[in-house]
Amino acid sequence: MLLKKISVLFIFTIGAFLLTAISAPAEIWKITSLDWQPYSGSDMANQGESVNKLRELLKKEGIELVVEFYPWTRAQKLAQTKDYIGYFPAWPEEVKEGFVASLPVDWSYIGVMTFAGSNATWEGVEKAFTKYRVGIIDTYAYPQDITEAMKKYPDNTKTAKDEDALVKMLAGKTRFELALTDPNVMMYYAKLNKLDNIQVLNPNIQKKELVIALRNDEENKKRIELLQKILKQ
Repeated sequence: MLLKKISVLFIFTIGAFLLTAISAPAEIWKITSLDWQPYSGSDMANQGESVNKLRELLKKEGIELVVEFYPWTRAQKLAQTKDYIGYFPAWPEEVKEGFVASLPVDWSYIGVMTFAGSNATWEGVEKAFTKYRVGIIDTYAYPQDITEAMKKYPDNTKTAKDEDALVKMLAGKTRFELALTDPNVMMYYAKLNKLDNIQVLNPNIQKKELVIALRNDEENKKRIELLQKILKQ
């Protein structure tokens, strides 16, 4: 009877071990990210819509995604080390030297926000920076037309460290009349901070790819090839 119990226990243990081995991910991919809700966020149940989309794509290939959140500049710097395969989500302009951009994982937008009661209108990037003070995020790499306008009109370019700070400054009505970033992120923080005077003037002046900036070295070569194949599908 004792022998029978031992045999059953042994078979159960081996079965459990094999089941775990079969279900375990083939490998782990580790990336850095920033709090950029709703696309990515350390305080969100699925760590953000775009992060979750990437996680589900990799899961189908038996790859587990691990995400660590930092301020954006630090996230980009840490991703240079061999502990990570890269950083995400990034606009193509934010893919730094030593990295290569994946195909799009998701999409975001650059939009124009103002405050309730503002007389500001949108007539394009050049006129916006000529006529108004414009708030931007100082750690983001904006598209070329916006970057050139920022350089051309430095006195009308006002900066914030992130959307949380930017939306509070815009709501105050004294620092600038327009803000340029993703409207989904701005409205997320407006709701979080219970600000009811933020208005989207133009929701989409540019549609932007959200890519993974992958560390471009020999160690990452196979991962880059695999990810591009996954995203092409």
